[in-house]
Amino acid sequence: MNLHTDNKYVPIIGIQEFRKGQTAGRKELLYNELHGERHISKPHKHDFFIIVLFDRAKGTHNIDFQDYVIGDKQVHILFPGQVHKWSIEPNTTGYQLMIDKVFFDRFSSYFRFSFTDYINHPVISLSDKNFDLLKYEFDAIKDELDALDSLQDIISTRAAVIATIVSKAAEETFTGAKIYQSNPRLAKFNMLIDQFFKEEKLVAFYATKLNISANYLNILCKKNLNVSATQLIQQRVLLEAKRLLQSTDLSIKEIAFELGFVDHAYFSNFFKSQTGMTPTKFREE
Repeated sequence: MNLHTDNKYVPIIGIQEFRKGQTAGRKELLYNELHGERHISKPHKHDFFIIVLFDRAKGTHNIDFQDYVIGDKQVHILFPGQVHKWSIEPNTTGYQLMIDKVFFDRFSSYFRFSFTDYINHPVISLSDKNFDLLKYEFDAIKDELDALDSLQDIISTRAAVIATIVSKAAEETFTGAKIYQSNPRLAKFNMLIDQFFKEEKLVAFYATKLNISANYLNILCKKNLNVSATQLIQQRVLLEAKRLLQSTDLSIKEIAFELGFVDHAYFSNFFKSQTGMTPTKFREE
């Protein structure tokens, strides 16, 4: 699907927007095939979950403001709210599942790592064996969707198998995931940041929730992740700021308020210190 818009800011796009071009689908899930050149030139985000399986492919996929090279035998994972755009070159072949949030919850537990790990590493290279296994499940879901008496239970079971295969393939990519697995406090800290970053930006708040001192939490982060606890919180705030600047028409003042800053000047100073440019300049890029 080529998505172009004359609007400066792109709204969140719902799954229903893609039904016209679907290869096969039900209310809760769409299957599409990608053939040839495709371009999404403006960043946008979805309110649903996407898994893209590339067979032969070239191009660039920008996810949350980071470029990823599209290559043969890859799986790309997008969670609701992530901002993306892409430029796919001719002779590309891929397969895409678009899954609404309610249906995603039926099999999401089969993603063995935290969602943060998949969000931070959205592109996973596949061995020939894992690609073949995933392709088999994608085809099976398409066949079930095409059946007159298609069953949701069969589709969710196939989706659970896909989540399991993706998780197995991700093990080598997710070096950081092993750090979180071996240190439950860091994993919990990550989850708390996602939950409270708009309201709470001080390390002491999170340390109290974890029943440890702020100093010890900082030591844990620096030792295992090579960043301070404050930097982890700031990285999450910055990511959300970029998403809001690129995919909404909220004013800078409204975004500052949304992210819990006392005024827009404080927010602008924070953003510039992190990126080297003002929020307005970033929005114009």
